[in-house]
Amino acid sequence: MIDAVDAPLGAFGRSLEASNGKDTTTGHWEIAGLLIDQPFMTYPDGFPDYIIEEFEQKTGKKVLCNKPASGTTILEELGEEHMRTGNPIVYTSADSVFQIAAHEEIIPLDELYNMCQIARDMLMGDDQVARVIARPFIGAPGSFARTSNRRDYSLKPFHKTVLDMAKDNGLQVKAVGKIVDIFDGEGITEDVHTKDNMDGVDQTIKYLKQDFKGILFTNLVDFDAKFGHRRDVAGYRTAIEEFDTRVPELLENLKSDDLIIFLADH
Repeated sequence: MIDAVDAPLGAFGRSLEASNGKDTTTGHWEIAGLLIDQPFMTYPDGFPDYIIEEFEQKTGKKVLCNKPASGTTILEELGEEHMRTGNPIVYTSADSVFQIAAHEEIIPLDELYNMCQIARDMLMGDDQVARVIARPFIGAPGSFARTSNRRDYSLKPFHKTVLDMAKDNGLQVKAVGKIVDIFDGEGITEDVHTKDNMDGVDQTIKYLKQDFKGILFTNLVDFDAKFGHRRDVAGYRTAIEEFDTRVPELLENLKSDDLIIFLADH
């Protein structure tokens, strides 16, 4: 039993998703007030030939993989071949994503990001995916590791969100982590990317120490990217415990009229 307190610091509850879909973009857009009626396209059997052929023609490189896969498993499977051939690894997941993995010493970041923009421009209309994701990695066969230079190329929200409304009314909207990517920059006045959960908390606290009026929106990427997709229950638990130790620091930096909300995106 948990003893009652006279003046609780907060409240908790459970909410039901209203959008039709279950992925990062759908979840974050719904948090910001934009509901999705039609789920984004997914590719459980990989991308059709005409998409891959157009991507290869526009990038000048052949594609490795083209199937749903775990990001770490696919590096073990194809990382060495990628380093030998210089061809990017293209894969998807249960989410609506077109992911491109490349070793930073084989395909430089600028080139990888350009490939992602090419894919983003292609994957619209009937072939629309929610996000194109750059997945750079480093290391040698047997010890590959993804880096913090990931970038998400999202669709633009098709209606205004609460972020746009805040910005349009002269408020500041600060984004930490991949928030700016998920909203394709719409409604954001200032942003910072992060390398992991603890960096995300650090950047959030830096913003909390500033004197501003508006919205601060943070995504802690490790929960999903490192543990959720990999079904790593123990790792997820440890990440929650690590974050839990930082909550007092977050609360200490709130001003008297601030409201802080902790929630899952999907």
